[in-house]
Amino acid sequence: MVQFKKVFLVLGFVLSLSLLILPGASLAKDQTTCPVIGGQINKNIYADYQGNRVYFCCPPCIKEFKKDPDKYVKKMKEQGVTLAKSPDSAS
Repeated sequence: MVQFKKVFLVLGFVLSLSLLILPGASLAKDQTTCPVIGGQINKNIYADYQGNRVYFCCPPCIKEFKKDPDKYVKKMKEQGVTLAKSPDSAS
């Protein structure tokens, strides 16, 4: 049992250390919330911006996003959100 605890301690330490060495490496996540008001996204409501697809909770949020898209994209990146690629973007 003591051996088992040591293994978990070492694994926890290694994981913590890897997060310090590679900040953000394992923190990337798919978009699940609207960047404008924070509601749950609807994948049928979106805007394509600079080769990325940004999802929203409702159509009025698209209009608000388009007023200052860089502000919202920056916010999502700071939160570790990985934006989906637009199907029209050249890969």
